[in-house]
Amino acid sequence: MKPDELFCADFKTTPFWWEAARPREEAAGDMPSECDVLVIGSGYTGLNAALHTAKEGLSTLVIDAQAAGAGCSTRNGGQVSAGLKPEFPELARRHGNEIATALFEESQASVDYLANLVDEERLDCDLRKVGGFHGAHHPRLYQVLEAECRDQHKVLKTDAFMVPRNAMAAELGTDAYHGGIVYPHDCSIDAGKYHSALLSRVLTAGALLQPHCPAISIERTGKTLTVTTAKGNVRTGKVIIATNGYSGRLSPYHRSRIIPIGSYIIATEPLDRALVDRLFPTDRVYSDTRRLIYYYRLSPDRQRMLFGGRVSLRETNPEVSATQLHRAMTAMFPDLSAARISHSWYGFVGYTFDKLAHCGEDDGIYYAMGYCGSGVAMSSYLGMRMGRKAAGTETTLSAFERIPFPGRPFYNGNPWFLAPSVLVYRFRDHFGI
Repeated sequence: MKPDELFCADFKTTPFWWEAARPREEAAGDMPSECDVLVIGSGYTGLNAALHTAKEGLSTLVIDAQAAGAGCSTRNGGQVSAGLKPEFPELARRHGNEIATALFEESQASVDYLANLVDEERLDCDLRKVGGFHGAHHPRLYQVLEAECRDQHKVLKTDAFMVPRNAMAAELGTDAYHGGIVYPHDCSIDAGKYHSALLSRVLTAGALLQPHCPAISIERTGKTLTVTTAKGNVRTGKVIIATNGYSGRLSPYHRSRIIPIGSYIIATEPLDRALVDRLFPTDRVYSDTRRLIYYYRLSPDRQRMLFGGRVSLRETNPEVSATQLHRAMTAMFPDLSAARISHSWYGFVGYTFDKLAHCGEDDGIYYAMGYCGSGVAMSSYLGMRMGRKAAGTETTLSAFERIPFPGRPFYNGNPWFLAPSVLVYRFRDHFGI
């Protein structure tokens, strides 16, 4: 397809999810001068925290530098899974068996929490247990997945099963993989509708919202915290920082520990139903064994392909990334070569140096962040944990509080090492190492 034919006439550089649920631009209530809890960041983390503080009767203010939900909470691929990037043996070496077990138990608890939240709050967000397929892009890596499946997980009950290459047609219509593994408990969700429905519940619980209200500084006077914002100063007893991949200068401690990495996604125009049924007969969420992972799925109505990944050395604009993602998509699915792109967008994932999420509290300032690209469930869960902790209803430490939050010398939030790292990962992906 020629470059000038690649994009639909109404092509947009905003997320496909925004078609059904746009981020909220307007404030809900007047800007207060004081509150019990001030939440900085209106994504999944901040909203789950605010839901619990507001329900406990604490006056709660949620602020955001952008529209409410304009960050990665409405820019992700809508894939939900348990599990952590470091494997159990590695975490056991780092932190001991007890903490490693607790970390994985909470990763499972995060998915259970999300499912219960959607059910109890009656959130209209297309959460469905569809299972996840993880494809082996190299023969050696199929053997790695096979060994993992044979041994199963030391903590998680994955119920995983293998799909050999000669059975791929019943799972996924591509020759790009040497087989793969299915995790039947993985889920899909409409990322935008989940955020919108959750925000509605938070406001109903009594919290106030001020979008386009960046926090500038936090100062302490005795037991009082004063947060200077673009709309005035707010005195509060507790602050919850929920900025993840959008953490800036407000807190140098967190900025020096979070690596913002752009992840890029395209959505195609509506596809032929028969083609969709042939290529994606199981309607799962999909990923693969590349270090520079591709992740993809169908839209909730099974009409469009949503295909994402890291395709550039440095951050780029959505029109450039769209061309690269389309090329990668059609290399895996040649039958989609004529599919035009309707949407192309990106969001900043909050990565950490130990590939784990982190949360904690320092004298009235709480935080949860660093979900490393798997944040739909974990951000919701840790946001809830920090909200309950701020409200005084949670006294047990999360396992993610009990591990150190590492930084690196001379790192201040600018990931200068990203481009060379991407080059190394491309090399390793090519050879399956």
